[in-house]
Amino acid sequence: MTPLKLPTIALMLSVVLWGALLGGIAYSHLVFIPVFMSGLPDSAIVVNGPYAIHEEAFWMKIHPLLVLSVIVTLALNWKMKARRKLIGLSLAVYVPVLIVTGLYFIPELMDFANSANIPLSREEWSVRTDRWIMLSLIRGALMFVAIVPILLALVKPVNGVEGR
Repeated sequence: MTPLKLPTIALMLSVVLWGALLGGIAYSHLVFIPVFMSGLPDSAIVVNGPYAIHEEAFWMKIHPLLVLSVIVTLALNWKMKARRKLIGLSLAVYVPVLIVTGLYFIPELMDFANSANIPLSREEWSVRTDRWIMLSLIRGALMFVAIVPILLALVKPVNGVEGR
C-alpha cells in the first residue's frame, strides 16, 4: 500500500472542513433559521439575551479554516493540472459566496437580531426574512454543488497513483 502524500492529505482535510460547512448550512436551515425568523421581532429572542444562541461562533471559525485549507490544498496540488482545476473551481464558487455573505447576508442577520429596535411592521419583517431565506437557500445549494469538484479531485492521479 502506497502511503498518502501531503497534497492528498491536505485535499482530504479540505473535504472534511467543507463537509463541516455543509453540515452547518443544513443545521441552520433546518433547525435554527425557521425559529429565529418565524416572527420577528419577537422571535429575535433566540439570538438575544443571556441564553441566546450564537451561531456566528461556528461561522467565524469554519470560514477562515476552510479558506486557508483550500488555498494550501491548491498550492500543494498545483503541479497536478486536473486537481488544480477542480480545487480552483470549488474555490471560485466559494469566494464570491463569502463576499455576498459579507455584503448582504450578515448585515441582514444583524438587522434581524436587532429587529426590536427597528421600526418595521411584522409584515415588512416577514417579506425581508422570506427573501433572505430564499436567497440563503440558493447560496447553500451553491455550496453543496461546489463540493463536487473538490471531491472529484480526490480521485485524480498523483504521480501515476490514483487518489494517493
